[in-house]
Amino acid sequence: MEFLHTPFLTQPLWLWLSFLTIVVLLLALDLGVLHRDDREIDVRESLWLSAGYIGVALIFGAWIWHQLGAQSGTEYFTGYLIEKSLSMDNVFVIALIFGFFAVPRKYQHRVLFWGILGVIVLRALMIGLGAALVTQFSWVLYLFGAFLVLTGIKMLWMSASQPMDLAGNPLLKFLRRRMRVTNELHGHDFFVRRPHPVSGQPVLWATPLFLALCMVEFADLVFAVDSVPAIFAITTDPFIVYTSNIFAILGLRALYFALAAMIHRFAYLKYALALVLVFIGSKIFLVNIIGKIPPVISLSVTGALIAGGVLVSLWKTREQATTAADDESDERLARSAEPARQP
Repeated sequence: MEFLHTPFLTQPLWLWLSFLTIVVLLLALDLGVLHRDDREIDVRESLWLSAGYIGVALIFGAWIWHQLGAQSGTEYFTGYLIEKSLSMDNVFVIALIFGFFAVPRKYQHRVLFWGILGVIVLRALMIGLGAALVTQFSWVLYLFGAFLVLTGIKMLWMSASQPMDLAGNPLLKFLRRRMRVTNELHGHDFFVRRPHPVSGQPVLWATPLFLALCMVEFADLVFAVDSVPAIFAITTDPFIVYTSNIFAILGLRALYFALAAMIHRFAYLKYALALVLVFIGSKIFLVNIIGKIPPVISLSVTGALIAGGVLVSLWKTREQATTAADDESDERLARSAEPARQP
């Protein structure tokens, strides 16, 4: 059993295998037990499922704290918080994708589940590449820092009202040119066999559900360009970077069905996230001036900024929430009164 203690990307192999075992068990429980059949996931179930993922992530972080020390534990929780927060915008994009392809709610969990498998692979490749670059060329961290600062400043000035042109997305155009795609959904299938338009022989066609899956993966890849450098600015340990990323994304996908219904309530969170990126990016340049900032301070500042953004958002949008609740109540009353008015 000595090979289990062989170092792999800075940490013993058994640590990596333990993490992967937990992830596989969570995914097997999710798809094989809790969601074997296609059905809608309501807000309550989404919150409970997310709470379960968050609980596992926190326990895993405490285990890292015990095994690798307080610094690694603090870096894990900081990375987890940053990834969780930065991925909030991804929820809005996923909702747009599902709306564009008219994906029913009962099939959305299937897309998100299989999307997780792609995320696990893509993030591993990106983090592995980032770790190799940082190890070989230490100056790459300064590029990451400058990129984060510029991205944060751009987020502060970027208009949130700019519409997203999904129909003109280059990936979507490429897939439609290179693949046979049906015009309608075929249940929860990503691919179906249908007659060829010329030969009439049965051939494989992709469905819009597969295009939605590809777009979700592409959106995650785009958002990873921000989040991965942000966590590398916290720690260069690939194990901490990868585990905090994956646990945050697992929990956020579980929370999607609850967040999608109230994403408008977090309108001001993007400003807090922008400040987080500026702070994290600036840390890299401050090392040569004031020394390395302790991980506990990074965690405290990050948590305070994100909490402030959430509180301000909820306060500023409280009137919208009240109006929406009143409209929903009036709609329920109207529906309940309809049978009584019928002759």
